[in-house]
Amino acid sequence: MKANRRTDTKPELALRKALHAMGYRYRKDLRLDLSGGVRVRPDIVFTARRVAVFVDGCFWHCCPDHGSQPASNTWYWEPKLRRNVERDRAADTALGEAGWTVVRLWEHSAIDEAVAAVVDVLPTTRTVTRRPPVPPPAEASDSAFA
Repeated sequence: MKANRRTDTKPELALRKALHAMGYRYRKDLRLDLSGGVRVRPDIVFTARRVAVFVDGCFWHCCPDHGSQPASNTWYWEPKLRRNVERDRAADTALGEAGWTVVRLWEHSAIDEAVAAVVDVLPTTRTVTRRPPVPPPAEASDSAFA
């Protein structure tokens, strides 16, 4: 199981590349420490916009269309896969209570649909606090120094 990647999977890389090409900037695999001691590690995080994106694998997260149950060692796999889904739901709840928007995508989703799903939940404008412009310095007159 060491060969199973936690980050930088092909679907995640494709989504990140498409979002970056569109001009979106994000953090990847950022650990979020939420209230109640809950730790969540979304695949893509838009920190200022408080949007967390997860790209879930069909096997590991029990996709209703493509998820398959192993035929051997069911005593090990069934509880493990069930815990994965339960942990996903708990993470969604904790993020929602903390004011985050959660986007969950399946690895088999078309890249265009995945990008559209993420862009749809991102606010179109960010709240930016800007300082007023500083006026240029007044020119000194020669009489002031005389």
